[in-house]
Amino acid sequence: MTITTLSSREFNQDTSRAKKASVEGPVFITDRGKPAHVLLSIEEYRRLTKRPRRIADSLAMPGLDDVEFDPPRATIVIRPADFT
Repeated sequence: MTITTLSSREFNQDTSRAKKASVEGPVFITDRGKPAHVLLSIEEYRRLTKRPRRIADSLAMPGLDDVEFDPPRATIVIRPADFT
């Protein structure tokens, strides 16, 4: 992954360069030397905003038959509160 940094002026003068660079990694666009915006490829954006997978979906993935998963049973003990 390559990170590219462009000033706002560079971005405005050569947008196609920024678009090409976003395929290799994020493009930081600065205003007065400070990062103000980030340009990402659509693939990277979708990867970052993808909904998290539920554990049930992960456990149902094909090819996981040979993975051992035997979590210890949780024991919950209810005790009265001690306010002393």
